[in-house]
Amino acid sequence: MITASIVTYNNNLLDLEGILRSLLISPVEKVWIIDHSDALTHLDDELQEYKRRDDEFLRHEGRGFKLEYIKEANCGYGCGHNVALRLAMEEGSQYHLVVNPDVWFGAEVIPALWRLMEEDETIAHVMPKVLFLNGSVQCLAKLLPTPWDLFCRFFLPARLISKRNNRFELRHSGYDKVMNVPFLSGCFMFFRVSALRSEGVFDERFFMYMEDVDITRRLHAKYKTLFFPSVSIYHRFSRLSYHKWSLSLVHMMSVVKYFNKWGWIYDRDRKRFNKRLLKELKKKSEG
Repeated sequence: MITASIVTYNNNLLDLEGILRSLLISPVEKVWIIDHSDALTHLDDELQEYKRRDDEFLRHEGRGFKLEYIKEANCGYGCGHNVALRLAMEEGSQYHLVVNPDVWFGAEVIPALWRLMEEDETIAHVMPKVLFLNGSVQCLAKLLPTPWDLFCRFFLPARLISKRNNRFELRHSGYDKVMNVPFLSGCFMFFRVSALRSEGVFDERFFMYMEDVDITRRLHAKYKTLFFPSVSIYHRFSRLSYHKWSLSLVHMMSVVKYFNKWGWIYDRDRKRFNKRLLKELKKKSEG
């Protein structure tokens, strides 16, 4: 069984149209929409109308597809997905997709990731190649960050840190090969549910931002967490925390919590994971 969850915040049905269409044509059997809206929205009513009248949804519902809406107080991104992850565990899901509302993809994506994980039980988490709307690659497979990496990205002009940032974002890899990466973006996270049972779901101390770094590195310590470029998705990427001061503060608070948890200067696993990945990439490029 494959399940999925979407956390929404002041979204309407139009915002979700792309991802819902993508999920309908995939092997996903059940989707939870966790709504954290703090404004007056009509998403619940819009979804009910959609489920009553949309021909494509009705066709897939007849084959067993289920869509469930849950209204929750806004406890954060990871906390919202944890609501669905715990339900997925109760219902016996084998794989679970955590996905953003601003993502969409073709029918080939989930089957390819599913086959990959069925063939290798040591894989806990996979992210496909992520593209901008113009087809260029989003560099969302990264090394584990140091405090200096994130400080530079927040406060220094891109031209001054391009070399360091390119290394952090693994741009030299070409994003054209499978990589076992310790930090994969939270916009699309395809998980093995048994690994989450073992290593834990999202750490709810992170309200928003850094929860994806935290969960990937925890899984990476025991399993493979792969960037898989054979299939691609589209993501309407905005990096709002670099443009809105309120979100920047939230991001910085999460950064502090992250380094308080894992270490500011001394982080043995960060050094080990990053060194191993860079060594593997060098070997592939030389081979």
